Amino acid sequence: MKKISVVFTTLLVEKSPQALPLGAACCASAVKNHPLTKDFCDVSLYATSVEDEDFIKANTSPDSAAEFLAEQISKYKKDNQEKFICCFSIYMWNRIILEKTAAILKKNGALVLCGGPEVTAHPEVFKAFDGIIPGEGENKVPELIGKLLMLPPVESKQKENSDKNCIKELIYSSPYLDGTLDPSDYDGALWELARGCPFKCSYCYESKGEKSVRLFPMERIEAELDLFARKKIGQVFVLDPTYNANKERALKILNLLKKKTPDTFYYFEARAEFIDKQLAKAFTQIPCAIQIGLQSSNEEVLKLLNRPTNKKTFAKNIGFLNEEGAIFGFDLIYGLPGDTFKSFKESIDFALSLYPNNLEIFCLSVLPGTDLYDRAEELHLTYESEPPYHVLHTDKFSAQDLNQAKKIANACNIFYNDGRAVPWFNSICKAAKIRGSQFFVLFAEYLGNKKINCRNHKEIENIQIDFVKQLLQKNHQEKYIKLACDLIIFNGALSRTQDTGKSEKIDLNYDSEYLASEYAADLQFFIQNIKMHQNTTETFKNGNFADFKKVKK
Repeated sequence: MKKISVVFTTLLVEKSPQALPLGAACCASAVKNHPLTKDFCDVSLYATSVEDEDFIKANTSPDSAAEFLAEQISKYKKDNQEKFICCFSIYMWNRIILEKTAAILKKNGALVLCGGPEVTAHPEVFKAFDGIIPGEGENKVPELIGKLLMLPPVESKQKENSDKNCIKELIYSSPYLDGTLDPSDYDGALWELARGCPFKCSYCYESKGEKSVRLFPMERIEAELDLFARKKIGQVFVLDPTYNANKERALKILNLLKKKTPDTFYYFEARAEFIDKQLAKAFTQIPCAIQIGLQSSNEEVLKLLNRPTNKKTFAKNIGFLNEEGAIFGFDLIYGLPGDTFKSFKESIDFALSLYPNNLEIFCLSVLPGTDLYDRAEELHLTYESEPPYHVLHTDKFSAQDLNQAKKIANACNIFYNDGRAVPWFNSICKAAKIRGSQFFVLFAEYLGNKKINCRNHKEIENIQIDFVKQLLQKNHQEKYIKLACDLIIFNGALSRTQDTGKSEKIDLNYDSEYLASEYAADLQFFIQNIKMHQNTTETFKNGNFADFKKVKK
């Protein structure tokens, strides 16, 4: 029997380490290595993004985009081949186009299969495909292809070993190790360490799955690390929603990262409940950032989400990260059941009080296949029927409130995240006698319909200075203007030097040594005790970190 061409494909939102086709690649790797299909299938992986130049040219409509993709995928079919299989990895953002693409290929004689989060959420709606694969596909896809091609059955050698705690070791082939996916093509990697989650947050796909975590074996993890080291991969996004749930394993892997890939930057997801001093210190031993899902500071809202959190414990454990100088950020969601616009702003203020390096604010998506979706009527959630399933209003969060929250989220992203404002934001809010959430409300009004180039930090810095000047003048706090501007300029230059390695010279009204000190946390104390001293300061890279020195004009 001649080998059958099998193409795994998806459409990405961008070409980046965060958006590489890992799901499709894992299934492609499984078909390559599964004893049922490995001798009968010629496997390929094709993925493009909406930012690809050729796709942009073709994307004058969903139909034209689908025709372009179908044409590209068809190139993988061998001449004179009767059968051709295409497997689609479907997400919220690509569903419509990929369904149209599949229809074109099917009309031309291909067998079309689909999997991914959208298919797992509501498999019953994907009727136009020859086969659907809800859930994990590594075993299901080879078995389905075997049935479609009527391949001779074999006993699978895939095994899962489990202990009494229902924690299993996954024995799947690695798409990185077998060459299916090259992280160098994406300037980084998505890296799976485990699957599953011990928690049941109602807005997450894991809310209705088994309450268990299944670990990838350490042998595979070490082999993939060796590959990342050989290829000098610069950044890795770790796919484990509760990386620190198992402290011993978390520390062991952090030590491996320090040993094998000391120059690679890692992004982790962690639970604040499991952070202690030892773990906080371990995170600072490698270049990394930690993202923590706060979602809301309202404990009653969190109970409705099956995500109970103790604010005091949360703040205490985040304190360990701050003490050690770890880089971390929070996620917040607006439009949650039981939440109000007022309590949403209180969540912002609680989050900012803990000095996160970034604060990501999202609109609630009521995802099909989640517990929240099943309880939407009970929880008074009205939401979009099509992707991205955003909430439209609740009984306590009006459509107008949601629109205002969206503006606040955008203001926070520009001013705080892209503006790299964490070193001085709370200090200026305190001097202006304003809460952080209200600061973002006013900044959103200031922005209006202005289009900001968020990739140009210098442009954002100029906007920050202009807005802060206006805010302090309006609140009759003009005495702080020169100091506030110095803090913005000084920390901005340091951050750009850290980013690019390029030195900058800046003119300041206050001594840069004091601007970098703890005195800058209280602007009133600062101006009462520190005299103005005009100077020129130069930032420069000192080893792995940005530094500064005063220079003569």
